[in-house]
Amino acid sequence: MKRYLTTLVFVFTTAVMHGQSSSQKEVAAAVDRLHKAMIAGDKAGLTGIAVDSLSYGHSGGLVENRDQYVERIVSGKSGWVSIDITEQTITISGKTAIVRHILTGKTIDSGKPGEVHLRIMQVWQKVKGGWKLFGRQAIKIV
Repeated sequence: MKRYLTTLVFVFTTAVMHGQSSSQKEVAAAVDRLHKAMIAGDKAGLTGIAVDSLSYGHSGGLVENRDQYVERIVSGKSGWVSIDITEQTITISGKTAIVRHILTGKTIDSGKPGEVHLRIMQVWQKVKGGWKLFGRQAIKIV
């Protein structure tokens, strides 16, 4: 009986972990699509990956809605040359995911090159059509 329970617990735990791992992979892929759209300045990609009510917090304190954020990228006011992510963690609860990572990137803001080193927290929501960015906040790493 003890062996049966141990096997049952193992099978259940493995099934739960496998399902969670699949969701984490989906979220990680969405994060990657977001970063590619940021680098490309892809208006459709940026608009499509975020919910209408996006709250996008910059490291300097500016908070923008989705349309403001997308316009900032597409217009070239803020632009990305490269984005490198490290120390990414993804925690999922139901239809909500919290992603944390360190972002190191090269930027071009209004034609001026720069570099950033940020700690990022993103909130993703699973909606019809996949995972969408719901909120994002960045802080500078000094």
